[in-house]
Amino acid sequence: MYDLLKTLVAQLAMPLPVTLILLALGWLLAWRGARRLGLGAAALGLVLLFLASWSPVADRLLAPLEGRYPALQALPEDPPLAGIVVLGGGWVPDVPWTSTGKLSDSSAIRLMEGVRLWRQKPELPLVVPSSRTAAGGAEQEQVYAQAALELGDVQERLIIMERASDTGREARAVHEALGEGARVVLVTSASHMPRAMQHFRSAGLQPLAAPTHYLAGRTRPDSFSYWVPSATQLHKTERAVYERLGQLAVSFEQ
Repeated sequence: MYDLLKTLVAQLAMPLPVTLILLALGWLLAWRGARRLGLGAAALGLVLLFLASWSPVADRLLAPLEGRYPALQALPEDPPLAGIVVLGGGWVPDVPWTSTGKLSDSSAIRLMEGVRLWRQKPELPLVVPSSRTAAGGAEQEQVYAQAALELGDVQERLIIMERASDTGREARAVHEALGEGARVVLVTSASHMPRAMQHFRSAGLQPLAAPTHYLAGRTRPDSFSYWVPSATQLHKTERAVYERLGQLAVSFEQ
């Protein structure tokens, strides 16, 4: 029930649903005779959508999350590490694509970064999420594991986590696999890293942040597209809102 509530709140709090709610409210108010109030609500919704889709706003919302932890160029020598953990970010089953093609953008970039770091110390375990799903009584192939094997010779060092529905459960799965106080390299999207670090510390682990999949700052202010609202910028705002809500949920769960 709690997971369902989190998902519902997260979806309804996104800029586009909020805009649609304000437009519907505006129409209802105007229909009931409160025309000025209704127009105000509709105008507020449109302004909100414009700002959420505008790069100067979207980047300023997302950049503080992505900049919380610096990029990890190389693995440290000391103290010793227990493993490299790549968090899941989605995939598409039941399609005739390659293993890397089945992964979402965030999943593919996270896995690629995890393998890049693993190559620096190939004696470390590489921990990837399980992508098994039950469909018609049959389990799907391990998409993450297959992609990891094809990107690097990790077969002897690969650990597959139990499938988890959220980051908190992933952190507990890593704790079960590597033990209390394990110092792990944590690979996930830069915007997701602050929340992931909270979960892993709460699970009794010592995570070292290795952020990747940066979204903010890719469009320069001297380009025309920087000043034109777009779905790409709206996605950035959605990421920022989603992660802020996720951090709020972590504070309640702890």
